[in-house]
Amino acid sequence: MAPSVVASSLKTAVFASRLLEKLGYKVSPRYNEKRTDIVQTIEFNDPEKLIKFCQGIQKGSAIDSTSVPEPWDMPGYNDKIIMASGSFTQGSSIELSCDGPIRAPYIAFLQGGLTYEYGKLGVLTAVENMQN
Repeated sequence: MAPSVVASSLKTAVFASRLLEKLGYKVSPRYNEKRTDIVQTIEFNDPEKLIKFCQGIQKGSAIDSTSVPEPWDMPGYNDKIIMASGSFTQGSSIELSCDGPIRAPYIAFLQGGLTYEYGKLGVLTAVENMQN
């Protein structure tokens, strides 16, 4: 099952990269660049967009979709951090999750997706939440 999950996670990252780049955001890596990790970064340059995007990932998750993550002072960090994860397994990063420090340039770190369909739905929900 591991190769399928990693492939879905990478496919979700490529989808998110292309969609958010088309919406005008700086992403890394770009959809057509070589990848060495499952992490996709999105630069929002706006704290509210970062927060809304992470909240949308949570909203589009299979677990705890009614929870609303908020930035908070996490031990060991200098900035408030927002973390979204609707994971079946607590702390799992291969499942769809997104987090970021509330610090310019307001970068989200998106990763995971057990299936591409689940990942795509989460990303679309996050974009919709951010734009509303």
